[in-house]
Amino acid sequence: MNRGIMRRMWRVVLPAALVVLAACNKVTPDFRNTALEGVKWGKDFTLISQTGARLNTADLRGKVLVLFFGYTHCPDICAPTVAKLAQAVEALGEDGKRVQILFVSVDPEHDTPAQLQHFVAGFGPNVTGLTGSSDDIGAIAADHMVYFKQTNGGARVEHTGMIFVKDVHGRMRLLIKDSAPLDDIVHDLRLLLQE
Repeated sequence: MNRGIMRRMWRVVLPAALVVLAACNKVTPDFRNTALEGVKWGKDFTLISQTGARLNTADLRGKVLVLFFGYTHCPDICAPTVAKLAQAVEALGEDGKRVQILFVSVDPEHDTPAQLQHFVAGFGPNVTGLTGSSDDIGAIAADHMVYFKQTNGGARVEHTGMIFVKDVHGRMRLLIKDSAPLDDIVHDLRLLLQE
């Protein structure tokens, strides 16, 4: 093969090969919790906030969204988990203004906007309580892979204890156990905010 043709081939092949190699070597953040990439679940949704206003998560683009599904009368993990998330946001300093915690009630029968307002009041301005119809909550929970079931005659609700984190573009990026250390949560939120 003549040298001119070889040079032209390399001018085409080499840049293409470099693009492929760069894609293969894409640096992913060093998250301490479970990273999710390219999942198709966890879409935007609309519910009623503690103020009684409708809130669509698509309107929160530009913020990292931290979602926890629970209920206000939860006797164990809900309040401590939301408190830990609020501490994580506070630890971020000014960057914490770019994080929104969404507490999604899995007990819409009891968690009215007024009840949610009372519950979230002590956690700071970055925590929003959300409720809606049973059908809406069921559909949103299913889309976010959240299990919940009323037990004990409706007095208790068994539910998933995971924290779900979406990046500033609304993509699901992290799963965090409710028992995760505060420092790990702060670390991962900071990485997402730096993207």
